[in-house]
Amino acid sequence: MDIQAINIEEIEDIEDLEAIRIPKRYIRDANNPFEFYEELEFKRRFRFRKESILYGLLPKIEQYLMKINNRGLPISPAIQLLVCLRFYASASFQMVIGDTLALSQPTISRIIFRVSALLASLIKECIKMPTIPERKNENYRLFRVLGYGNGAIGLPGIDGAIDCTHIRLTHTRFHGIDEVYRNRKGYFSLNVQTVVGPRMEFLDIVPEYPGSQHDSRIFQNSRIYMQYVQGKLNGKLVGDSGYPTLPFLLTPIGHPQTDEQLMYNTIHGRTRQIVERTYGVWKRRFPCLSRGLSTKLLCSTTIVIACAVLHNLALIFRDELPEDEEDDPRDEYEEVPVNPPHWQPGEGFAVRQALIERLFR
Repeated sequence: MDIQAINIEEIEDIEDLEAIRIPKRYIRDANNPFEFYEELEFKRRFRFRKESILYGLLPKIEQYLMKINNRGLPISPAIQLLVCLRFYASASFQMVIGDTLALSQPTISRIIFRVSALLASLIKECIKMPTIPERKNENYRLFRVLGYGNGAIGLPGIDGAIDCTHIRLTHTRFHGIDEVYRNRKGYFSLNVQTVVGPRMEFLDIVPEYPGSQHDSRIFQNSRIYMQYVQGKLNGKLVGDSGYPTLPFLLTPIGHPQTDEQLMYNTIHGRTRQIVERTYGVWKRRFPCLSRGLSTKLLCSTTIVIACAVLHNLALIFRDELPEDEEDDPRDEYEEVPVNPPHWQPGEGFAVRQALIERLFR
């Protein structure tokens, strides 16, 4: 069309249409969760108090979530952290979380992985075995207190309680998870090994092994096992009968014959129960761990570490869950029963027997 043929009135009509065009609306931050929810409702949705998030969690990762400019209307670091915590607390579909916060599902997916990776990077700061003598001695004392009861004394020199728990993996057909991740109960999972302290804090975590792996194999290929073998750690762990009896790992006696052996098993059980209670609290705070993770394998292991870091930080912040909050009936805290492997008697059995004689004779 010849530009000279265009009527001047038509040009004015086009300009008027452009002038009244409705501008694009951004409703991403329509509701600020910190202002919209009361404290109790906020904690039910995000598992932490507002104060713990604003002054405890957010400053640790905020600088890595900020953008140097406002290009593309970036999501604020606080909202990104809340999106990730909401996913941990609900185990809901990412699209549902996105609808509640006016964000797309791909955006939610990227935020969850980015924030989880930043939280998991705090593992060396938040999850570590005690090395300061005062802290180690306090742990020894608290573990002995755990074993008290009916006139019995506790086990001496205990660093932590060790066990494994299964984290369910869902939507495996989309993420190429191999059959090796199918556990004894028939579903896909990660077999996560942890060492727990007397305050229900995580001291060590190994999150990447598939569900079919035996607890003892995971332990003997772990970093903490080598630290005990090399003498870098000089205390002891308590574990169930699925673990080998070693000089630094106390297990229950399979067929106790004497009163002393029965009493030892009782004390050992009371001491080791701390790890089961910790799993219950951990999975109740972050239901995504019990209901199942639908993310890719790398993201799933990252989420497990991030939730362990957050659990320890919650203890530091003294941020407890509401007491009236009931456990989800779908949550499964009981572990898969395992048959103890056939270990040859060795130094570990001698250490355990010497400990029994020292305690009761």
